[in-house]
Amino acid sequence: MTDPAKSDCPAADRPTADQGPGRRLREGLAAAWPICLGYFPLGLALGVLGQQAGLSPGWIGLMSMVVFAGSAQFIAVAMIAGGATPGAIVLTTFVVNFRHFLMSSAMAVYLNRVHRGFLSLFAYGITDESFAVNMTRFRQGGWDRWRALVVNHAANLAWIIATVLGGLVGAFIPEGAFGIDYALIAMFICLLVFQLQGRIYLFTAMLAAAFSVAWYLAVPGDSYVVVAAVAAATVGYLLKRRRMPRRGENAEDGGEQRG
Repeated sequence: MTDPAKSDCPAADRPTADQGPGRRLREGLAAAWPICLGYFPLGLALGVLGQQAGLSPGWIGLMSMVVFAGSAQFIAVAMIAGGATPGAIVLTTFVVNFRHFLMSSAMAVYLNRVHRGFLSLFAYGITDESFAVNMTRFRQGGWDRWRALVVNHAANLAWIIATVLGGLVGAFIPEGAFGIDYALIAMFICLLVFQLQGRIYLFTAMLAAAFSVAWYLAVPGDSYVVVAAVAAATVGYLLKRRRMPRRGENAEDGGEQRG
C-alpha cells in the first residue's frame, strides 16, 4: 500500500475521510459562511458609498469582480469621490494589496505541484479572511484545495452580491445617513488596532500618520497615502530586522551561560 505522506500527489490533494464533491462543497461552505456574513454589511456600505461617488451598480459589481479587495475598493471609492487621478488610484490600491503576494506565497506550501490554471483561479479569491480560514484548516489537516477554493469563491460571490445591492439601494439613502460615510475610517481604525501587537507596530503607525500629514502639507495631491505607507512600512521593517539578530545573540549567550 502506498503511504499518502510519501505520495507524489500535491499536499492539498492527499486523501481525507471523504473526497466526494458533495462533501467538499458542504465543508467549504460551512467554513465560508462566517466570512460571507461579515462581508455583507461591509459590501452594502461600499455599494452605497460607490453610488454616492457616482458609480452605477454595474460599475460597482465590475469593480468587485476585478479587484475583490474590500480595503482597496473603499480607498478607490473615496479617491474617486475626491477627484483623484486614475494613476494615483491604481498605485494606491496596488500598495494596499501588496500583502496578497505574501499570503499567496504562504499558501503555496499547501498547493505544491498544482496546475497553474487552478492556482490562478485560487489566487484570485484570496483575501485576509479566506487566507486565515484556509491556513488554519490546512494546518489542522483534512483539508484540500477544492474545499479551500469553495471558501474563496463563496466569499467572493457574497461580496459581489452585497456591493451591487448597496449600489442599488444607495439611491434611496441620503448622503451621510447611518454614518455610512464613516465606514472606511472605522474599518481601518479597527484593522489598525488589531495590528498593534508591540512597540514597533505602534511606532510604525505613528510614523505613518506623521509622514502622511507632513507630505500632505508639503505636496499637493493624493500621493501622501502611498508615500506614508511605503516609508513607514520600510522603517518598521528595518527596525524589526535590526532587533532580530540581537534576540538571537541573547538566546545564544543565555544558552552558553546555562551550559
